[in-house]
Amino acid sequence: MRIIVLRTGDILPSAAKSGEQFFDLIRKTAGDTWSYDWESVDVRPPDAVLPEPKSAAGFIITGSSSSVAARAETPWILRAEEYVRRIVDAEVPLLGICFGHQLVGQALGGEVAKNPRGREIGTVRLEVLRDDPMLAGQPRAFDVQVTHSDSVVRLPPGATLHASTELEPNTIFSVGPYVRCVQHHPEMDESVIRGYVQARYDLIASEGLDAAKILASVRPAPENSQTLRNFVRSFCAARAS
Repeated sequence: MRIIVLRTGDILPSAAKSGEQFFDLIRKTAGDTWSYDWESVDVRPPDAVLPEPKSAAGFIITGSSSSVAARAETPWILRAEEYVRRIVDAEVPLLGICFGHQLVGQALGGEVAKNPRGREIGTVRLEVLRDDPMLAGQPRAFDVQVTHSDSVVRLPPGATLHASTELEPNTIFSVGPYVRCVQHHPEMDESVIRGYVQARYDLIASEGLDAAKILASVRPAPENSQTLRNFVRSFCAARAS
Protein backbone atom coordinates (compact mmCIF):
# COMPACT_ATOMS: atom_id res chain seq x y z
CA MET A 1 0.00 0.00 0.00
CA ARG A 2 1.09 3.57 -0.57
CA ILE A 3 0.23 7.11 0.37
CA ILE A 4 0.01 9.34 -2.68
CA VAL A 5 0.92 13.00 -2.26
CA LEU A 6 -0.82 15.12 -4.89
CA ARG A 7 1.54 17.94 -5.78
CA THR A 8 -0.28 21.19 -6.55
CA GLY A 9 2.56 23.65 -5.96
CA ASP A 10 6.12 24.20 -4.84
CA ILE A 11 7.69 25.63 -1.71
CA LEU A 12 9.24 29.08 -2.10
CA PRO A 13 12.91 28.50 -2.95
CA SER A 14 14.01 30.96 -0.27
CA ALA A 15 12.03 29.03 2.36
CA ALA A 16 13.02 25.51 1.35
CA LYS A 17 15.79 23.67 3.17
CA SER A 18 18.29 22.21 0.71
CA GLY A 19 15.66 22.12 -2.02
CA GLU A 20 13.06 20.21 0.01
CA GLN A 21 9.55 20.24 -1.41
CA PHE A 22 6.14 19.58 0.14
CA PHE A 23 6.49 15.85 -0.52
CA ASP A 24 9.77 15.70 1.41
CA LEU A 25 8.39 17.64 4.37
CA ILE A 26 5.19 15.57 4.51
CA ARG A 27 7.06 12.28 4.41
CA LYS A 28 9.56 13.46 7.04
CA THR A 29 6.79 14.74 9.31
CA ALA A 30 4.85 11.48 9.07
CA GLY A 31 7.98 9.63 10.18
CA ASP A 32 7.36 6.27 11.77
CA THR A 33 3.58 6.51 11.49
CA TRP A 34 3.88 5.03 7.97
CA SER A 35 6.11 2.08 7.09
CA TYR A 36 4.91 1.47 3.53
CA ASP A 37 5.51 3.29 0.24
CA TRP A 38 5.13 6.93 -0.70
CA GLU A 39 4.48 8.38 -4.15
CA SER A 40 4.33 11.95 -5.45
CA VAL A 41 2.00 12.77 -8.36
CA ASP A 42 1.98 16.26 -9.89
CA VAL A 43 -1.61 17.03 -10.88
CA ARG A 44 -0.79 20.20 -12.84
CA PRO A 45 0.44 18.90 -16.24
CA PRO A 46 -2.41 18.38 -18.74
CA ASP A 47 -1.16 14.85 -19.42
CA ALA A 48 -0.80 13.90 -15.75
CA VAL A 49 -1.68 10.25 -15.10
CA LEU A 50 -3.79 10.08 -11.95
CA PRO A 51 -3.83 6.71 -10.15
CA GLU A 52 -7.02 4.82 -9.46
CA PRO A 53 -8.15 6.04 -6.03
CA LYS A 54 -8.45 2.57 -4.52
CA SER A 55 -4.82 1.83 -5.38
CA ALA A 56 -3.77 3.98 -2.40
CA ALA A 57 -4.18 3.79 1.36
CA GLY A 58 -4.65 7.54 1.37
CA PHE A 59 -4.07 10.82 -0.41
CA ILE A 60 -2.57 14.09 0.79
CA ILE A 61 -2.96 17.29 -1.25
CA THR A 62 -0.19 19.86 -0.85
CA GLY A 63 -0.15 23.61 -0.58
CA SER A 64 0.26 25.88 -3.58
CA SER A 65 0.69 29.52 -4.55
CA SER A 66 -2.20 29.04 -6.99
CA SER A 67 -5.69 30.17 -6.07
CA VAL A 68 -8.72 27.90 -6.07
CA ALA A 69 -10.78 31.07 -6.49
CA ALA A 70 -9.23 31.41 -9.98
CA ARG A 71 -10.28 27.90 -10.97
CA ALA A 72 -12.27 29.03 -14.03
CA GLU A 73 -9.02 30.25 -15.63
CA THR A 74 -6.96 27.31 -14.38
CA PRO A 75 -7.92 24.02 -16.09
CA TRP A 76 -5.73 21.81 -13.91
CA ILE A 77 -7.61 22.95 -10.79
CA LEU A 78 -10.91 21.86 -12.33
CA ARG A 79 -9.36 18.47 -13.22
CA ALA A 80 -8.03 18.16 -9.67
CA GLU A 81 -11.47 18.92 -8.23
CA GLU A 82 -12.98 16.12 -10.29
CA TYR A 83 -10.25 13.77 -9.06
CA VAL A 84 -11.04 14.79 -5.46
CA ARG A 85 -14.64 13.75 -6.01
CA ARG A 86 -13.46 10.39 -7.37
CA ILE A 87 -11.33 9.82 -4.26
CA VAL A 88 -14.24 10.74 -2.00
CA ASP A 89 -16.63 8.45 -3.90
CA ALA A 90 -14.09 5.61 -3.51
CA GLU A 91 -14.06 6.18 0.28
CA VAL A 92 -10.27 6.49 0.42
CA PRO A 93 -8.78 8.69 3.18
CA LEU A 94 -7.99 12.19 1.94
CA LEU A 95 -6.16 15.05 3.65
CA GLY A 96 -6.08 18.54 2.16
CA ILE A 97 -3.39 20.94 3.41
CA CYS A 98 -3.76 24.73 2.88
CA PHE A 99 -4.47 24.96 -0.89
CA GLY A 100 -5.48 21.30 -0.65
CA HIS A 101 -7.92 22.21 2.13
CA GLN A 102 -9.46 24.83 -0.15
CA LEU A 103 -9.47 22.56 -3.20
CA VAL A 104 -11.39 19.87 -1.33
CA GLY A 105 -13.79 22.43 0.13
CA GLN A 106 -14.60 23.83 -3.31
CA ALA A 107 -14.78 20.41 -4.99
CA LEU A 108 -17.34 19.18 -2.47
CA GLY A 109 -19.66 22.17 -2.75
CA GLY A 110 -18.13 24.83 -0.51
CA GLU A 111 -16.86 28.25 -1.54
CA VAL A 112 -13.32 29.66 -1.65
CA ALA A 113 -12.53 33.37 -1.78
CA LYS A 114 -10.03 35.89 -0.46
CA ASN A 115 -10.10 35.75 3.32
CA PRO A 116 -12.22 38.76 4.33
CA ARG A 117 -10.16 39.01 7.53
CA GLY A 118 -6.94 39.40 5.56
CA ARG A 119 -3.76 37.38 5.08
CA GLU A 120 -2.88 34.85 7.78
CA ILE A 121 0.84 34.13 8.00
CA GLY A 122 3.27 33.15 10.73
CA THR A 123 2.69 31.23 13.94
CA VAL A 124 -0.86 31.53 15.29
CA ARG A 125 -3.01 29.98 18.00
CA LEU A 126 -5.58 27.36 17.05
CA GLU A 127 -8.65 26.58 19.17
CA VAL A 128 -10.14 23.08 19.05
CA LEU A 129 -13.94 23.18 18.84
CA ARG A 130 -14.82 19.52 18.33
CA ASP A 131 -12.87 16.31 18.85
CA ASP A 132 -11.68 14.11 16.00
CA PRO A 133 -9.19 11.24 15.62
CA MET A 134 -6.92 13.65 13.75
CA LEU A 135 -6.78 15.79 16.91
CA ALA A 136 -6.17 12.90 19.29
CA GLY A 137 -3.79 13.78 22.10
CA GLN A 138 -3.85 17.48 21.26
CA PRO A 139 -4.57 20.22 23.80
CA ARG A 140 -7.66 22.38 23.36
CA ALA A 141 -5.44 25.19 22.04
CA PHE A 142 -2.04 24.98 20.37
CA ASP A 143 0.21 26.87 17.95
CA VAL A 144 0.24 26.16 14.22
CA GLN A 145 2.21 27.44 11.21
CA VAL A 146 0.20 29.19 8.50
CA THR A 147 0.56 31.09 5.25
CA HIS A 148 -2.49 31.83 3.09
CA SER A 149 -4.70 34.63 1.81
CA ASP A 150 -7.60 32.55 0.43
CA SER A 151 -10.14 30.86 2.69
CA VAL A 152 -12.97 28.36 2.62
CA VAL A 153 -15.58 31.03 3.33
CA ARG A 154 -18.44 28.53 3.14
CA LEU A 155 -18.01 24.92 4.20
CA PRO A 156 -19.25 22.16 1.90
CA PRO A 157 -22.59 20.50 2.73
CA GLY A 158 -22.31 17.97 5.53
CA ALA A 159 -18.95 19.30 6.77
CA THR A 160 -18.09 19.31 10.47
CA LEU A 161 -15.98 22.14 11.85
CA HIS A 162 -13.23 21.08 14.27
CA ALA A 163 -10.94 24.07 14.86
CA SER A 164 -10.52 27.80 14.24
CA THR A 165 -7.95 30.57 14.54
CA GLU A 166 -8.54 34.28 15.04
CA LEU A 167 -8.40 35.01 11.30
CA GLU A 168 -9.59 31.66 9.93
CA PRO A 169 -12.84 30.29 11.36
CA ASN A 170 -12.69 27.15 9.17
CA THR A 171 -9.15 26.00 9.96
CA ILE A 172 -9.94 22.29 10.32
CA PHE A 173 -13.02 20.53 8.98
CA SER A 174 -14.08 17.04 8.02
CA VAL A 175 -16.55 15.64 5.52
CA GLY A 176 -17.79 12.17 6.32
CA PRO A 177 -15.55 9.47 7.78
CA TYR A 178 -12.56 9.76 5.43
CA VAL A 179 -12.02 13.41 4.43
CA ARG A 180 -10.00 15.78 6.61
CA CYS A 181 -8.86 19.31 5.73
CA VAL A 182 -6.43 21.64 7.53
CA GLN A 183 -5.72 25.23 6.59
CA HIS A 184 -2.45 25.28 8.55
CA HIS A 185 0.78 23.58 7.43
CA PRO A 186 1.51 20.63 9.74
CA GLU A 187 4.53 19.72 7.60
CA MET A 188 6.28 23.09 8.12
CA ASP A 189 8.43 24.11 11.05
CA GLU A 190 9.25 27.63 12.21
CA SER A 191 12.26 28.00 9.92
CA VAL A 192 10.19 27.36 6.80
CA ILE A 193 7.44 29.73 7.93
CA ARG A 194 10.04 32.35 8.81
CA GLY A 195 11.33 32.03 5.25
CA TYR A 196 7.82 32.68 3.92
CA VAL A 197 7.38 35.77 6.07
CA GLN A 198 10.77 37.10 5.00
CA ALA A 199 10.05 36.44 1.32
CA ARG A 200 6.69 38.22 1.53
CA TYR A 201 7.72 40.90 3.99
CA ASP A 202 7.06 43.86 1.66
CA LEU A 203 3.76 42.38 0.46
CA ILE A 204 2.63 41.84 4.06
CA ALA A 205 3.51 45.44 4.93
CA SER A 206 1.74 46.75 1.80
CA GLU A 207 -1.46 45.10 3.06
CA GLY A 208 -1.31 47.16 6.24
CA LEU A 209 -0.03 44.36 8.46
CA ASP A 210 2.87 44.66 10.90
CA ALA A 211 5.39 42.51 9.08
CA ALA A 212 8.10 43.03 11.69
CA LYS A 213 5.77 41.89 14.48
CA ILE A 214 4.65 38.84 12.49
CA LEU A 215 8.25 37.86 11.78
CA ALA A 216 9.28 38.33 15.41
CA SER A 217 6.36 36.18 16.58
CA VAL A 218 7.33 33.12 14.48
CA ARG A 219 8.18 30.41 16.99
CA PRO A 220 8.38 26.64 17.40
CA ALA A 221 4.98 24.92 17.45
CA PRO A 222 5.55 21.45 18.94
CA GLU A 223 1.97 20.27 18.37
CA ASN A 224 1.75 21.59 14.80
CA SER A 225 2.83 18.33 13.12
CA GLN A 226 0.55 16.05 15.12
CA THR A 227 -2.51 16.51 12.91
CA LEU A 228 -0.61 15.07 9.93
CA ARG A 229 0.81 12.22 11.98
CA ASN A 230 -2.63 11.43 13.40
CA PHE A 231 -4.15 11.39 9.91
CA VAL A 232 -1.56 8.93 8.66
CA ARG A 233 -1.85 6.74 11.76
CA SER A 234 -5.63 6.78 12.23
CA PHE A 235 -6.78 6.76 8.60
CA CYS A 236 -4.06 5.51 6.22
CA ALA A 237 -2.30 2.96 8.45
CA ALA A 238 -5.66 1.64 9.64
CA ARG A 239 -6.67 1.06 5.99
CA ALA A 240 -3.38 -0.64 5.17
CA SER A 241 -3.45 -3.03 8.13
